[in-house]
Amino acid sequence: MRIAAGTAAPAGARLFTMGGAGSLEVAPGVQLVDTPEFPEVARAESLGFRDALVYLRKSAPEGLDWTMLSPPASIEPGEPRTGRYRVGTDALVTDEQGRSRISAADLAVAVVDELECPRHLGTRFTVGY
Repeated sequence: MRIAAGTAAPAGARLFTMGGAGSLEVAPGVQLVDTPEFPEVARAESLGFRDALVYLRKSAPEGLDWTMLSPPASIEPGEPRTGRYRVGTDALVTDEQGRSRISAADLAVAVVDELECPRHLGTRFTVGY
């Protein structure tokens, strides 16, 4: 990943990126991507998102406002928008049944909420029911 610090930060630009659920912790020190049940077809992409997060945390250019949103394990298109969701940081957000999910509509609401009222500058966050 390469970020042009000379242009983005002084211009007041903000980097908002979507990551993957794979880098979220399912237990202390254990990321979802490193569990045996993680789908092999999604492993390479999840590892790339994890690398991007590590880069941003360690090497983001000075003055660059960045945020990464890692969605829950399941994004459910067609499910209704509730306008309600829970916010987390590095741990996978799950409901009472242990499911990590959100509707596509509520994920979009979470993105807009963060863009309109930044609460996670210089960090990653996650959402879910």
